[in-house]
Amino acid sequence: MIQQTIGQLETEISQRITNLYNDKLGKSPSQIICHFFDTEIVISIENSVTQAEQTLLKGGYDTLAEQVRLYLEKIIKPDLKNLIQEIIGQPVLYLMTNTNLTTGRSGIVVILKELSEVRNPESIPKINVRNLAE
Repeated sequence: MIQQTIGQLETEISQRITNLYNDKLGKSPSQIICHFFDTEIVISIENSVTQAEQTLLKGGYDTLAEQVRLYLEKIIKPDLKNLIQEIIGQPVLYLMTNTNLTTGRSGIVVILKELSEVRNPESIPKINVRNLAE
């Protein structure tokens, strides 16, 4: 099997998260930025708030909108974890999510046990050079 580059993994993760949000939330984000940092992945999602959440916010039901988002994140978290594990072929130790309903931005931080084998590990910012020597 040919190893993918970090860029290919980042692109695939972004595309699959877009599909997941569309399938589960009925909302495709306008942009997803995904970057590996050694054994961490940071994902920024633009325009991730659903129409229902926006309607609740406009109606003054901020607390309800926040509760809805917390439940949505709780529901899709296992799917996010599974798709990332499937793409990178490594277990996810932790996956943390947070959404700012005012800005419509979501963030995901993924902690891995170890980095996936890729063709270009030197292109990963902050990679531990000792990991490459082993």
